Amino acid sequence: MRLILLLFCLITFKGFSQQKQSFYFNYNESEFTEIERQKIDDWIKIHPNLTVLKVEGFCDWVGNNQYNNELSDKRINAVLSYLTGKVKIDQAIKTKSFGKEFKQNEVQDLNRRVDVYFTYLKDQDNSEKNLDKELYSAKVGEKINLKNLNFNGGTAVFKSHSYPVLKELLETMRSNPNLKIEIQGHICCYTESNDHDVSGKRALAVYNYLIKSGIDKKRLKYKSFGGSKPIYAIPEQNEEEREANRRVEILILEK
Repeated sequence: MRLILLLFCLITFKGFSQQKQSFYFNYNESEFTEIERQKIDDWIKIHPNLTVLKVEGFCDWVGNNQYNNELSDKRINAVLSYLTGKVKIDQAIKTKSFGKEFKQNEVQDLNRRVDVYFTYLKDQDNSEKNLDKELYSAKVGEKINLKNLNFNGGTAVFKSHSYPVLKELLETMRSNPNLKIEIQGHICCYTESNDHDVSGKRALAVYNYLIKSGIDKKRLKYKSFGGSKPIYAIPEQNEEEREANRRVEILILEK
């Protein structure tokens, strides 16, 4: 019986991942900037079935303890207020205001923040099944992000979880013979033009995969954007943001 229960738990929680995401505030402010608001919106889009578990607020060292505790409370409330109705908030959610009583970063901008601890379902199977529908319903000129198609940092080497996505893209191209696409490569971490080669190699890797699998190269183009069109601002704050930025998108050319 215990073995059955253990297996059930492993199966139930296999698709979930607990993460931390930080959002930042200007000096002495408890309202978001437009940049941070967009960052939150992008974060929500990237993580399906998002559930917030814990929220912690922080301030820089300026001011007394009472003031900073109140300010970090306001920052927590601002985040929760914005997230309410957009994501699931756990009924047993925990919040804590640290004020300035924590190990401060030397860069004060990084201390004026709220940390959100959350879990989400890595819904890879659904995203793959939906790719055909997305490409079918997309109009000429629209782009589709190939979710879960990721690369090892600084390379054009696919991560192991990317191959089901590649297969789904291949099947979509096969089932839609009039579909022509441009494969667009992006990188993380840098914006300089001399790093475009990595994004070009990533787009080329997808291009070559499709050609080797029998797709006519006349239906395919590829293009490098380097770090000029990041989802998250560069430099990124964590590996999750870096992985999101090093991506491949599909531009619909003809249908």
